[in-house]
Amino acid sequence: MSKITLTVNGTELTFEPNTVAYNKFINEMAMDNKMAPANNYLRRIVSADCKEALDTLLDIPGSALQIVSFVNDQFAPKLDIELKN
Repeated sequence: MSKITLTVNGTELTFEPNTVAYNKFINEMAMDNKMAPANNYLRRIVSADCKEALDTLLDIPGSALQIVSFVNDQFAPKLDIELKN
């Protein structure tokens, strides 16, 4: 299992993303529903001792999407894909 530790506004958070939680997050997202899946995903993968700190940070508007973006960039990095004719 992968562990990702971030410092967000001076608060250290550790996340433990996994393929099941990541896939569930992607499947829950819709064009008109991004905040709830992002909040749920982060709460699923945050380590137990960081839950309270995460909840405080999630009260900041837009924080969930910023944190999710950073975590997922580390967990599921972009592939280098080229088109061959």
